[in-house]
Amino acid sequence: MKFGITQSFTCSYLPDEQEQLLVYAESSDFQAWRYSQLIQAGFRRSGEQIYRPHCPNCNACQSVRIPVDDFRPSRSQKRILNANSAFSVRLVDEPNAFYYPLYERYISERHADGSMYPPSKTQFDSFVRCEWMTTHFLEAYDGDKLIAVAVTDIVDANESQGALSALYTFFDPDYASASLGTWMILMQIQKAKTLGHRFVYLGYYVQGCQKMSYKHKFLPFEQFSDNEWRLFTKKPT
Repeated sequence: MKFGITQSFTCSYLPDEQEQLLVYAESSDFQAWRYSQLIQAGFRRSGEQIYRPHCPNCNACQSVRIPVDDFRPSRSQKRILNANSAFSVRLVDEPNAFYYPLYERYISERHADGSMYPPSKTQFDSFVRCEWMTTHFLEAYDGDKLIAVAVTDIVDANESQGALSALYTFFDPDYASASLGTWMILMQIQKAKTLGHRFVYLGYYVQGCQKMSYKHKFLPFEQFSDNEWRLFTKKPT
C-alpha cells in the first residue's frame, strides 16, 4: 500500500496542537476493500479520502468502535430510547433533497464557531459523496417529518468483522432536547445488530476535547492504541 503525509495544520480539536494526516494514496477498483482493511487499523473516511491522524508530537486521537453484541445501554440511554420511541428510522443509499436544508440549519445554529461554518452545498457533497463506495443514510422521522440524518458506511471487512462506520450526524435544532446525537448512535448500533455486523465505528475519541467525550459513554467499547484494539468495560479514568 502507498501512503502520503500531509503538511501540518492547526488542529481542529486541540487549539495548541498541530495536526498531520497519514493518507492512503492509491486509487483502484479495490478501494472499498482496502478501506475495510484500513478501518481495522484506525483509519477513517471523509469523502474520497482514507486517512488516520499522524501527528509527531501528539497521539490524542484514537479510533473507537462498539462491539454491538456486547453493548448495553446505560440508564440515561434507556431513557432516551424510551422518550424517542415514537420516532422511526430507515436506512437508504440515496440522499434526498431535504438533507442539505437540514444540514445547513444544523451547522448555522449549532456549530457557527466550528470549522464547517459557513455551510455550503459543495462542502456538504464533498464529504457525503464517494465514487468508490456507496454511502448510506440512516434517516429519522417524527411522523412524516425528517428530523435527523446519520451519514453511515456499511463496511463488510469479512463475515466476522463487518461493521457500520458513523461518519456524521445532523439534525433539526428544534429537537435538541431529544438528544438526537446520542439516539442516532443507538439506532446505528441497533441497525448493525439487525444486519449481523459486529461493530459500529464512531471515529476518533480525542483526549482533552470535551466535544468528543460522548464516545466513551457507549459501553463496552474498543479503542485503537499502540496498533491494537483494547477493550474497555467502563470509562477510563
